[in-house]
Amino acid sequence: MKTFLKNFSANRTWMIGMLFAMLVGFSHNGWSQSNWSLEFRPGANFPVSDLNNNTQLKTGFGLEGIVSYNFMTQFGIYAGWSWNKFSADQSFAGPNMDFEETGYTYGIQYFIPVGTGDTRVFVRAGGLWNHIEMENSNGELVHDTGHGFGWQVETGISVPLSERWKIQPGIRYRSLSRDFPTGNTSVEGNLNYISLGLGIVYSF
Repeated sequence: MKTFLKNFSANRTWMIGMLFAMLVGFSHNGWSQSNWSLEFRPGANFPVSDLNNNTQLKTGFGLEGIVSYNFMTQFGIYAGWSWNKFSADQSFAGPNMDFEETGYTYGIQYFIPVGTGDTRVFVRAGGLWNHIEMENSNGELVHDTGHGFGWQVETGISVPLSERWKIQPGIRYRSLSRDFPTGNTSVEGNLNYISLGLGIVYSF
């Protein structure tokens, strides 16, 4: 419970900012009707660099939940929570370690119509407020970096399946740099990876 309260307090600023932007969207007469969406996105993650000089990550996987609001047909904002897991045979803290990146995402999104139908290309850019937990083969927590800022960009295609449902295959680049505390010192870690995912979207 203490960890939850600490994380909630640390993230109040961006949460309030996102809610304020949504309320502004409701009150602006020039924008279209509200267009909310819920998205579930599983994905495979491919590291493009080592976490540090002593830690080479394997291909990972993850899950993400996103809520978005479009002010206009083509432009909106999004926020969500994600969990991504990577493994390493060898690391700065020993063999057979798992690295779990969890936290919050937020940003803007833009949709570009393709042809005369409802299919659209989408582009997203935003920030992260994430941390990385390091666990041993027994699932015990070894290190926790604490939350910090990162960034991501994403593009893909939005394909409608019905009036409410659509799928959004996409490719994303994510970058997060955090320090792992080790006694009186720390070890720098740079998590940079490409993620291929499939978003399942419900609009309301």
